[in-house]
Formats: sequence, C-alpha cells, structure tokens
Amino acid sequence: MKDPRVLKLAQLLVNYSTKVKEDDLVMISAVDPSAYPLVEELIELIGKKGAHPFVQLNAQVIQRKLYMHATDKVLELMRESELAMAKKMTAYIGIRALENKFEMNDVPQKQIMKVTKNYRKDVSDEIMSKKWVTMMFPTPAFAQASNMSMEAFEEFFYNVTTLDYAKMSKAMDPMKELLEKTDKVHIKGPGRTDITLSIKGLPAIKCAGEYNIPDGEIFTAPVKDSINGVIEYNTPSVYLGTKFDKVILTFENGKIVKYEGSSPEKLEEIFNADEGAKFVGEFAFGVNPYIVEPTVNILFDEKISGSIHLTPGRAYGECDNGNTSSIHWDLVMIQTPEYGGGEIYFDGVLVRKNGLFVLPELLGLNPDNLK
Repeated sequence: MKDPRVLKLAQLLVNYSTKVKEDDLVMISAVDPSAYPLVEELIELIGKKGAHPFVQLNAQVIQRKLYMHATDKVLELMRESELAMAKKMTAYIGIRALENKFEMNDVPQKQIMKVTKNYRKDVSDEIMSKKWVTMMFPTPAFAQASNMSMEAFEEFFYNVTTLDYAKMSKAMDPMKELLEKTDKVHIKGPGRTDITLSIKGLPAIKCAGEYNIPDGEIFTAPVKDSINGVIEYNTPSVYLGTKFDKVILTFENGKIVKYEGSSPEKLEEIFNADEGAKFVGEFAFGVNPYIVEPTVNILFDEKISGSIHLTPGRAYGECDNGNTSSIHWDLVMIQTPEYGGGEIYFDGVLVRKNGLFVLPELLGLNPDNLK
C-alpha cells in the first residue's frame, strides 16, 4: 500500500520546488533503493505534466568501490558524461536515501578529495544553474542517527518537509531586507565563540522549499577577508564519510589559521584541499520550527531553529563573495539555551538572543509563528 505522504512530498518537489512545466527535461538522481517509492511518484507526476523524466540511480556500496579505484581517466570520462547530461536538463531533483551514513568512512580522504575536486564540482555548478532541489528520504540509518524509532522519525520527517513554505518565505522578507542593509555582524555563543565579519554589499537569499527539502534558512556570504575571531561549532557533522565533533575554527582576516576537533588528520586534508577551503563561502540562519535538535544530517541540521552556519569553502553563485573551492562544508552552531545560548548583533544592534529574534519585524521567523 502506497504511503500518501510520499505523494504529497512528490507534489511539493514537482509543483513548488522545481515548478516543472510542459516539455521540461527533469533529471531525478537517487542514491540507495529506499528512495525508489518517491522516484516512482515523481516519474508519474512529471509525465502527467507533459515533461520528460530521466532517472539516475546510484547505490553507496557501488560508489564506494568506484571511489576506491577511481583513476584520472575514469574520473574525466564520468565528468564529461554527467556534465553533458546536466547541460541538457532544465530541472534536477536529487534524493539521498542513505542506508549507511558511514559507507564511505574507509575510503582514503585523499581519494575522496580527488573525486570531489576533479569531478563533482563542474557537474554541481551546472546543476545549480538550473531549477534544482535536493533532499533526504527517511531510512533506518537516519532514524538511528537521530535516536528515533522509524515510525517516530517518519512522522518528524514529513512534518519538517511539508510545512507551509509560502508562509515561511513571506516571513523571511524583513530579514532579507535587513541583511542587505547590514555591514558588521558580531556573533557570541557557546564555548569560545566570539567572531566578527562583514556582509556589506552581498545579497541575502531566502531558502523556503525551492532548493532543499527540508528547508528553512536564509543565507548571505561574508566579505571574503573580513572574518576575525573564533567559532566553536556545537553540532556533530558527517562530511565525506567521517563524523566530526566540536570543530573549532580560528580566523584572521577571513582565513582559517587554526582548526581543532576530532579526526585532526582528516581536518587537515579538508582544509588543505585548495586555497578556498580556508575561507568562508556562506553565512546563514536556520529557522525551521520543527527542527530543534541535531540529526547528524546536514540537510536537516543547517535548518535547526535558532542556529547559524558559517561555511568553509565554495560560495554559491547567487551570493558570490569570490571564494572558489572544491569543498562546501556546512558547520552548524546552535544558540538556543539548551545548547549554550548566544547573541548576534547587526551593526551593534541585538538581532537574536538565545536563538530567538528580538526585533519586532523579525518575530515572524520565531518557531511559534511559523508552525
């Protein structure tokens, strides 16, 4: 028996996120078989619109083997093939239903970085120039990482992913306006966090269900050389197959000059991937009212209500501060009282305290007003 929640999610992806129209060429890319029920619904909905669905199915166990044995020749052929297909598409829907979050954990980090640097970036850039959306799909692995039963996790998942994104988008308008008028940002938070940066002259981008599901963030980027101070992230992160805890970064004139945390050797490889890996490409606020604790899944955790993320690596094209890199690592700091609290100031004015916005025009973004 089909789960009606899967159809509702497919309708959101097709009708709201990518706004598929007649004759669109839509790539559906799914990782691991758990996503297949959603893929089936998407194919049917896209076909009914007179558009053309294409499907790319992957499995992590196969990707792991490919990563292990990827030669420069193979990577170049893969890049050429996928880039040619991406250029023909007008829309992209990416679904990750990972059945083992740590499947890539024993792949040498240098090999992962080789694949990311030489293959993934060009394809990713092309996809992001089109209508696109990426999402996670519930699996036992995600439920286990969140310390939930599968039933409880699915209920959480569908609450989080199918909320009223149009309402959220409207509530984001005053925040977008304020961000685009702001120069100096001062962040105080848990542990040693005390950091300043400038966002002067950079646009603010609302994320309310059009590019990521679940969604609920508004982002900009720092002036590349403006960050000074220390930030102590208090949310676990799985990146390139490795779990990191309590990453602490020290900045001088925009550049990471010291990094601390678990797996120091892998941290070194990440931040030495290229010059841009030591600079930041994104600064964002999480506002999804149904996400209040880490799930160790970045598509959820970067939207935690009361959080921010300051992201080492590549900037997005729609908010380009000039930083290019093969990495883009969303590291999250939660500022709710349960996680140590904190304050954020724009040009000396308190904007958010302990995870809640305090300016009258921003109150609509607090959890009680978005549910």
